[in-house]
Amino acid sequence: MASTLCCRASSSWSIVSTSGLRRRLPLVGAFCVLSFGLSNLCLSYNSPLKTGCAQSLPFANLLRLCFRSKFVGQSPPKSVHTIRMEGSSKTVPSIVVYVTVPNKELGKKLAESIVREKLAACVNRVPGIESVYEWKGEIQTDNEELLIIKTRQSLLEALTEHVKANHDYDVPEVIALPITGGSLQYLEWIKNSTRD
Repeated sequence: MASTLCCRASSSWSIVSTSGLRRRLPLVGAFCVLSFGLSNLCLSYNSPLKTGCAQSLPFANLLRLCFRSKFVGQSPPKSVHTIRMEGSSKTVPSIVVYVTVPNKELGKKLAESIVREKLAACVNRVPGIESVYEWKGEIQTDNEELLIIKTRQSLLEALTEHVKANHDYDVPEVIALPITGGSLQYLEWIKNSTRD
């Protein structure tokens, strides 16, 4: 059914209405990619189209341009813009830090102290998580709260020390993940809401 639908779409291209075509393109495109594989879409940009429904669809050139940069080693079109952390002098390298706490009271107290000390711009408290882990040779299951902390990368060490000093666990979780991009206004706010 997949290849029949795909080939019919390409062979009767001129009689399909524009609105009907727009509704069918994602479905037809998915079937073509699954039927013929991505290798058929990664032709050299200057080569003539081969026969087959994947290449005859109007978005084949667009897909070829996108895949070309990954598989042929050429750069993407110059019109593609990416918002990155280093794209603005008003931002600083930033991170998201995960910290788990045993209850909402400690979560609230710790989150407020982190923001008050300007160690983070924002702390999200996510209640109702269940953690399964091994501790001292035993499998443990605990109800916890997750703190999601947005801050500067340069504050990780100070934040880690603050968590250790104000946490009930012997070994509190402090895991940092880099923020590689996003809303420039939000990233600027992280910088402006935290200490140097």
